[in-house]
Amino acid sequence: MIDPEHIRALPKTEVHVHLEGCFEVAGVHELAREAGEPMRDLDVAGADLTTFLEVLDWTCGLVRTPEQVARCAYAFAQREARSGVMYADLIVNPTHWSAWRHHLDDFVNALDRGFAEAEADGLPPTGLCVSLLRQQSAAEAIELVEWLIERRPPRVVALSIDGNEAAAGRTGPRFADAFRRAADAGIHRTVHAGESSGPEGVRDALEYLLAERIDHGVRAIEDPALVGELAERRIPLNVCPGSNVLLGKYPDRKSHPLDALRAAGVPVTINTDDPALMGHSLVGEYVDTAAAYGWDLATVRAVARTSIAAAFCSDELRQRMLEAL
Repeated sequence: MIDPEHIRALPKTEVHVHLEGCFEVAGVHELAREAGEPMRDLDVAGADLTTFLEVLDWTCGLVRTPEQVARCAYAFAQREARSGVMYADLIVNPTHWSAWRHHLDDFVNALDRGFAEAEADGLPPTGLCVSLLRQQSAAEAIELVEWLIERRPPRVVALSIDGNEAAAGRTGPRFADAFRRAADAGIHRTVHAGESSGPEGVRDALEYLLAERIDHGVRAIEDPALVGELAERRIPLNVCPGSNVLLGKYPDRKSHPLDALRAAGVPVTINTDDPALMGHSLVGEYVDTAAAYGWDLATVRAVARTSIAAAFCSDELRQRMLEAL
């Protein structure tokens, strides 16, 4: 078995994690008390994706002041540091944060203050991937991209899209214009696909949304030609095996296709998705994944190296991480 302390010491990044899923129970109790709202059950074991997203909306809705936003950012950096992460690309979807949906400047500024304070205290740096929700309109997507192009917040590294693919249906064509504009402006793109949708969702992400990375992407395994294309183009799949098993996408880790995708030459990274809500840590995800597939240290290190290569960080920071590895 791979030693957790070895994983903790291993230079790596995390590139598929949502701030909405990083609220510790004690922190939620504190936010509920500050908001004067009764606490609700946060147990998502056995829940479907719709119920899971409803819990996210409720917890994020408790965050109503800039100080609380900054506190969430700082706590995230502390969480990543505990797993030995050297850099994180963090997904934030403004639609979950009811107090901030129409105050995006203030929201991103408050997050930036929390992350800047964390970095000053020696915690790992964080880039923001601002995410659309699949249920949004094409006009709302264009509005967000225009905001990104006009403001160019230095903390924001990418445009993302997430949400329940099965409930939203095919959305690639709807958001194609927004993602093309982002690409033309030099903004990175990362797309949730191939989780509750099949491989066609991954194809749409590549064709319509010009995805540089795919978040999840595991159902690409059902289309051998698509697997070959991902391998040839070196498109990273940012996989969250524990999340996929918890939400019932696969019965257990051994049946999860992460290792088959890796063996086929597809770049894969290991991530936590919504770690506090799901009871995961990045160290635990590495250890449990390695145990499920019988990985040796060389394979674990190769996956960590892929995470560094996939990150939307500066070239200078990437080189430092690779040298550390």
